[in-house]
Amino acid sequence: MNIDELKLPQGLSNLSTPQLKQLAYEIRKFLIKSVSKTGGHLASNLGVVELTLALHSVFDFSKDRLVWDVGHQAYVHKILTGRKDGFDKLRTFGGISGFPKTSESVYDAFNTGHSSTSASAAMGIARARDLSGDDYDVVAVFGDGALTGGMIFEALNDAGHSNSKVIFILNDNEMSISHNVGALSNYLQRMRQKPEYFKSKDAIEEFLSSLPIGAQAATKTAKRAKGALRRKVIPTTMFDNLGLNYIGPVDGHDLDALKVVFERAKKTNVSSFIHIRTKKGKGYKPAEENPQMYHGISSGSTGAVLEDYSAAFGKTLLRLAEDNDKVVAITGAMPLGTGLSEFSAKYPKRYFDVGIAEQHAVTMAAGLSIQGYIPVVPLYSTFMQRAYDQILHDVCLQNLHVVLCADRAGVVGQDGETHQGMYDISYLSSMPNMTILSPSSFSELDAMLDYAVNTHTGPIAIRYPRGNVQTEYHSAFTPNKAHFLRDGGDILIVSSGRMINTAKTVAEHFNAQLIALPTIIPFDSQSVSEYAKDKRLVVTIEDAVRTGGIGTLTAAALCESGTPVPMLICAFPDVPITHGSVSELDKYYSMDAESIIKRIEEKLNG
Repeated sequence: MNIDELKLPQGLSNLSTPQLKQLAYEIRKFLIKSVSKTGGHLASNLGVVELTLALHSVFDFSKDRLVWDVGHQAYVHKILTGRKDGFDKLRTFGGISGFPKTSESVYDAFNTGHSSTSASAAMGIARARDLSGDDYDVVAVFGDGALTGGMIFEALNDAGHSNSKVIFILNDNEMSISHNVGALSNYLQRMRQKPEYFKSKDAIEEFLSSLPIGAQAATKTAKRAKGALRRKVIPTTMFDNLGLNYIGPVDGHDLDALKVVFERAKKTNVSSFIHIRTKKGKGYKPAEENPQMYHGISSGSTGAVLEDYSAAFGKTLLRLAEDNDKVVAITGAMPLGTGLSEFSAKYPKRYFDVGIAEQHAVTMAAGLSIQGYIPVVPLYSTFMQRAYDQILHDVCLQNLHVVLCADRAGVVGQDGETHQGMYDISYLSSMPNMTILSPSSFSELDAMLDYAVNTHTGPIAIRYPRGNVQTEYHSAFTPNKAHFLRDGGDILIVSSGRMINTAKTVAEHFNAQLIALPTIIPFDSQSVSEYAKDKRLVVTIEDAVRTGGIGTLTAAALCESGTPVPMLICAFPDVPITHGSVSELDKYYSMDAESIIKRIEEKLNG
């Protein structure tokens, strides 16, 4: 069965089961070959091939609406909806996104990228359908990892008492990026081990339906009796108890079974919760055996982990924990991605994986802190923003010693707009008692983390980039002070973190003075204003959005000190930052050295 010979996705409904199985094989072969070249999320997509084929066989998603949670697993969906030829440019600048995008296709119902959002979005779409008097199905697909996030239960709680029908599909592969944790994971494990328990539900329902109601006068009494009997003998789950029609567990690689349950859910008038069991990495032995390593791979990747800021953070935290038994670490289902794997193995009692629950992670850290422990919470910058209120309300307002580490801060590349860590300076800088640090090398990160754990006493955040870009400057870290890096003429350049190397190139071109801000907040207004005196131009260069960043802070400092000097703020614009390599994005948004030099020359020439 050749993918290119089919009219997709409409032609799927006419295929036999053997033909669909052959198509599944061809799709897996294509995914392995293609994603190995471009990079991307491999294991999660290999696990949902049959699930996606069955969905498109039963539903018409040019009319029906399909919402993927996160969207890591939407590659098969993209292949089936006319985007196969674009996979040679997957996640590359100008190419197709690695996540669902409404701007790409009518088949993408909602933009996603963060976990636990699909059920809420689906409820909104379903209510809009009902308000408009339209007729179509709404399907939300989420993983068992999403169930560790509280937002999805807010949606399911709402769905259980709503008359707006949604078909919820749980893709249960026992993984998010790492192995799932918590009581819900254990609950699903018990459900997996007793499939016959739930199969009996249909048999009992059929038997009860066959019982005679009796005479007209006795109808209401008989119905009440049958209802009471049903509640007593039919197996129920927590999802049934929420008011949803639970179906499962179903083998997520059995096309016939999947089509049957989807057809059944489509015909009912109530919301269904379909429990699908799949194997992450299905059909590719290395990914089946190590799904965590093959969750996301780089182009030409063998799955090897390179030395980067996350690994450097992990090494330093191990050293600090050895010397201080009050140090504890908290992760939101990302031990490998944030460098905590070794810590979890060496200090299991001081390590807490709370699942995809950033809000809980931060407030739990506040509880640990108020009892005298030093919680270190590494979260990707894009996920840390999900805990905005908890950082402000539970940590900063109480001035608690919590160490937040914003991993993947700034531009991160191919994952695109939902994963760019552009906003942490803006939202953290307005919070009371907060300190923000920004290292430009592994050694500076080491010194900052040591300071944050052992010397600092209030809330503190360290933002560091993805990858291993380091500056050549190695001045000793002094908290709360700007660092003088280069003497020069009548131009002052102010920069921080990853952009120091770019700033150095620009400074050398103009023979400009260069200072770094390893501490962004509290902002060293006095030093910046002093360095800016008698300058012809002050230029700020930062790996963040323009609003609320270093440029804004510098402008405020110069204004308040009465230092009348023109400014040029070089930052990323306040728009969704697209996907592409970091160097491509720097150039596209005029944040590479060549573009900044041109912008300065234009500014100087009036």
